[in-house]
Parts: sequence; structure tokens; C-alpha cells
Amino acid sequence: MAQKPDKRTKQRRLSILPTTIFFILVVIQIALVSAPSEADFEEILSPLTTIYNLVKYAATIIAGLVMLFAGITYIASGSDPGKREKAKGMVMYVIVGLIVIWAAPFVVDLILKE
Repeated sequence: MAQKPDKRTKQRRLSILPTTIFFILVVIQIALVSAPSEADFEEILSPLTTIYNLVKYAATIIAGLVMLFAGITYIASGSDPGKREKAKGMVMYVIVGLIVIWAAPFVVDLILKE
């Protein structure tokens, strides 16, 4: 049979938690103080920006194709309300996805401005 932890063990565990949190906060502070310069940040960010732009434009092309498919589905739905609602949902999701993809850099710039 497994023994239940006694009261002292629980107290030790509870006293370790604040110490661990404090240690993590100190490490984060040290990392922030020794952060790289603005030039290093731009050097790191440059390839990521290129990759992001590639993904953004590829997603835009795919979104255009999905919009075309949704339009054809809507036109071909006839009197079937299920297909019509499915096409409307596809259009809505594509538009929301495009807004998120294209607005992401503006949100990041807004957050990073000091």
C-alpha cells in the first residue's frame, strides 16, 4: 500500500514553490537585461519576416481558391439550404483567416512599440 504524504512533506513542497517562482523570475530578469541589441534583433528577424511573407502570400492564394470553390458551391447548391450554408461558412472562415494573417504584423508592431 502507498503511504499518504505527511504534513511536513506537504509543507516542504509548498515552501519550494515560492522559491522556484522567485528563481524563475530572476532568470527572466537576467535574460532581459542581457538582451541583444536592436541590430541583432533585426538580423534574427529578417529570415523570419521572409518566411512569414511567403506563408502569407501562399495562404492568400489558397484562400482565393477556396473562395472560388465556395462561390461555385453556392451557385450550384440550387435549393439545398445545407450546401448554401456550408458555402457561406467557408466564405466567412476564409475572410476571418485572411484578416488574421494580414493583421498579425500590425498587432506585433503595436505590442513591440515602446
